[in-house]
Amino acid sequence: MSFLLVQALSGLATAATLFLVSSGLTIVFGVTRIVNFAHGSLCMIGAYLGWSLIERFGGSVGGFWGSVALASLGAGALGAAMEVGLLRRLYRSPELFQLLGTFGVVLVAQDAVAWVWGPEDLMGRRAPGLKGSVDILGQPFPLYDLVLIGLGPLVLGLLWLLFTRTRWGVLVRAATQDRDMASALGVDPARLFTGVLFLGSALAGLGGALQVPREAVNLHMDMAMIVEAFVVVVVGGMGSLTGAFLAALLIGQLQAFGILVFPQITLVLVFLFMAVVLVLRPHGLMGRAEDAPPAAAAAAPVLRLGNRGGWIALALLALLATAPLLVGDYAVIVLTEMVILALFAASLHVLIGLGGLVSFGHAAYFGLGAYGAALLVRHLGAPMPLALAAAPLVAGLGALIAGWFCVRRSGLYFAMLTLAFAQITWSVAFQWSGFTGGDNGLLGIWPSAWASGKAVYYWLTLALCAGALALLRRAAFAPFGYALRAGRDSALRAESVGIDVRRHQWCAFALAGSAAGLAGGLYAFAKGSVFPTLMAVSVSVDALVMILLGGVQTVSGPLAGAALFHLLESQVMRATDLWRLLLGLTIVALVLLFPRGIVGVLSNRRERS
Repeated sequence: MSFLLVQALSGLATAATLFLVSSGLTIVFGVTRIVNFAHGSLCMIGAYLGWSLIERFGGSVGGFWGSVALASLGAGALGAAMEVGLLRRLYRSPELFQLLGTFGVVLVAQDAVAWVWGPEDLMGRRAPGLKGSVDILGQPFPLYDLVLIGLGPLVLGLLWLLFTRTRWGVLVRAATQDRDMASALGVDPARLFTGVLFLGSALAGLGGALQVPREAVNLHMDMAMIVEAFVVVVVGGMGSLTGAFLAALLIGQLQAFGILVFPQITLVLVFLFMAVVLVLRPHGLMGRAEDAPPAAAAAAPVLRLGNRGGWIALALLALLATAPLLVGDYAVIVLTEMVILALFAASLHVLIGLGGLVSFGHAAYFGLGAYGAALLVRHLGAPMPLALAAAPLVAGLGALIAGWFCVRRSGLYFAMLTLAFAQITWSVAFQWSGFTGGDNGLLGIWPSAWASGKAVYYWLTLALCAGALALLRRAAFAPFGYALRAGRDSALRAESVGIDVRRHQWCAFALAGSAAGLAGGLYAFAKGSVFPTLMAVSVSVDALVMILLGGVQTVSGPLAGAALFHLLESQVMRATDLWRLLLGLTIVALVLLFPRGIVGVLSNRRERS
């Protein structure tokens, strides 16, 4: 009994940190309607600032808590600067461009933090006066964790007072309910949004700084924390502080007891919980229908290339086909990966550009295709053609199952449900080591002897990807594609004229998954190995970046975006260790200068001329 009580208290301490970070994300989204992907980076920066200040001034009780407060204020100041310098210019842009801009900030923050503090994990000192433990029914429990348990409800109470008993809080709630009306009544949205970003970022920094005495500060905190914060916010209900607090409590207890009851699925338990909640309660535990964000894709026609576009595509295909005769082996490897990533990005564009459905977990089907091909080779000794044929079938089946649940939600709830299924798939590949190889992956997945040459395999990849891309383009301009766009632009109007919007979206989900699976199978043979990282969140975000760099409103945009992204990543990575910083700055610049993407801007200029 005492052990269970201590375990429950440990879950409450974890819940307190989760609530601090997720409450800031909830506040920022509730007012600005921005899904701030850089929120986890602000939490990480708060942790590193807290570590530095605590090491210097944290020898006393006042010095420790003063250091925590200063780290929180520093993260808040960075968040306000990000709002003034970047987000303020993106409020009228589609939500996906805001996501892309904040992802650029994530890349910049990762390299900036590594440059200042180094790549090693940093262990912080214990909190003065709270180094010991207390006995609870004979079981020791850290004093510091008890303080964290009390801090969570205290912060919730202070936020409630701020938003209900102050003029600033009333203005924030007014802007949350109706931003245009609040602005018409004289509220300065610029100053209000800056204050909201400062508060949300300060809460993220506070959550990070309070983790210094509990765990090592590391460069992977940002992605881990933003994923958990998204889960808390979505489960609780977008824009609901009380819902975020309740969700943090439930998830904290789930993590504390899940390792005891379900040790084999601890990595996926939280995402299973989120998937169940979203299936049963579409808007979270305490969310409302109006809190759901709109679809993040720009509701605009998907542009054709025109009559000359077909000839340009054929000329480009001929140029790519002759490339191995003109360049060296390394360039052929880069081109092979570029063609595969182009198909991967184009498959996601079927959901985003045509259906207005933003997926945060599309990498799951890329990984399913890779594992489907690799497992056939490893366990059954299947030849490469059979394995490549199975890759889109395995991924398509997975997408068909997951899509049946996902298409019943919209906006960010759809995106988070796709993330949940992706994390479930990743955890299976990671923990089922006897079958998938686990973290060690599957090695020795090489092409057949007749395709072992780099040039031959490149030509095979180019032919298969070109055929798949032609089918996707045909679908985009077939009645199926027009029905998808009708459901994207106005679901009610489409339903009224007899279009089954949900069924079309489900078919699009399966089609996109199959195409991504083919890309994954080709990638497995190109690399000769498969690892669970192919299903990671960062791979899904990379696909989003490719689409937005090229232009979401054109069928050729994802192809150009994939080529540009891979060239930037591969070439900048070779040139400097700070490649993430340069890539992040490039992404931010492209978002500000070319909000419609490179191909979108070129198409717009061509139309004007």
